[in-house]
Amino acid sequence: MGRVLTLLYGIIAYAIGMASIVYAIGFTGNLWVPKSIDSGTLVPLSEALVVNVALLGLFAIQHSTMARPAFKRVWTRIIPAPVERSTYVLFSALILGLIYWQWRPIEGDIWTVTSETGVMVLWALYFLGWGLVVFSTFLINHFDLFGLKQVFDHWSGTAVAQPQFKTPLLYKLVRHPIYLGFLLALWATPVMTAGHLLFAIGTTGYILIGAWLEERDLVTTFGDAYRDYRRRVPMLLPYRFRR
Repeated sequence: MGRVLTLLYGIIAYAIGMASIVYAIGFTGNLWVPKSIDSGTLVPLSEALVVNVALLGLFAIQHSTMARPAFKRVWTRIIPAPVERSTYVLFSALILGLIYWQWRPIEGDIWTVTSETGVMVLWALYFLGWGLVVFSTFLINHFDLFGLKQVFDHWSGTAVAQPQFKTPLLYKLVRHPIYLGFLLALWATPVMTAGHLLFAIGTTGYILIGAWLEERDLVTTFGDAYRDYRRRVPMLLPYRFRR
């Protein structure tokens, strides 16, 4: 029964995590969803800044802290190891939900693209970015990244495999194609409002810090293999290609 409950928990956490990502597409693009980055009741600028920065900070702290190996070692003394990743996904999704709910729009257009061609190019880059995020997760094992593999292995009695260093397809061009996809989606917009700019700057800053922390952990795990990879392949922009 414990294995079944673990599997059920992982499936629910995965579904909530996927829902939060799908909602993010509508939220940042002002598309389809009831509450987006530029919709909602306007409040004084000081309140909007304090609330929005606090929300972004909360996500950054949770997302980075729970991903660190030292935290995981302590955390898995409290919760079963097979649901550690699912719990991380669930917490991240719930905080994203809080951001969607409590985000305060801020008026003022930083730029507005009126050219039909320009608008089409920016929307193409926007959806390219989200497509890159999703596609890249499948290149490195989507279900492991979102905790579903761990709970399924626990349910089936499969031994936990040791992490292996590999660089499939896009990972030969940049070290973090998922982060590159997020950056494209954050900045490719025909109308950049002050509120959207705050979100984009805050999230970009977190991505750069998160990438640095993640690479520090990867060097610890994979040693010289990752150091060599880091020397050969750029972090985010494919300005050089490996032969």
